[in-house]
Order: sequence, then C-alpha cells, then structure tokens
Amino acid sequence: MIEVTDNAIQKLIEKEVQYIRLGVTGGGCAGYEYFIEHAEPISDSDILVDYGKFNVVVDEMSKPYLSGSTLDWVKEGLNEMFRIINPKEESVCGCGISVQFKV
Repeated sequence: MIEVTDNAIQKLIEKEVQYIRLGVTGGGCAGYEYFIEHAEPISDSDILVDYGKFNVVVDEMSKPYLSGSTLDWVKEGLNEMFRIINPKEESVCGCGISVQFKV
C-alpha cells in the first residue's frame, strides 16, 4: 500500500517512532493537504501496515489517495522532513503544501 524509503526507515528508527500516521485532509487552495503525525491512539477502522520496528497507520478515508505512495526523508538546504511522494497527485499549488489528486 505505502512504500517507505531506506532514508525514512532509518529516520523513523532513529526517532524511535512506533506508529506514524499518514493521511490527507481537506484544505488549502488545491483541495487537500497531507499530514504526517504520531499515530496513537489507533482506531479500529485504521489500516495498519507493519514494517517490523514501526507501523504506518492510514485512516480509511485517506487510503484511496495514498495507495501506491512512498514515504521519504528528504533534505532541502537546511530543512529536513518526511515527504509523501504520490503518483496520484494531479497538481500542487504554488506554496507546495496543497494538492489535487487523480483518483
């Protein structure tokens, strides 16, 4: 469902994250925004993907938007962050935060 790069795996293990939640929420000028956060508590309707030393959690509403995506850890200048790379993105607004999907 969601791939995790070696860089992201290393950072999640380094930060001792047990559960990381990936999702989308309505907002921004293009319609949706990604969110990445610690995932506790976990709901019965959440989808849990076990990667051994950590788990990726996705809510049911976000599943069709995130299926086939990759979680990466990137460095851009002085900034370091998790980034979702999603082949279903149709467009990204000028600020780079808000996205539209082709689902």
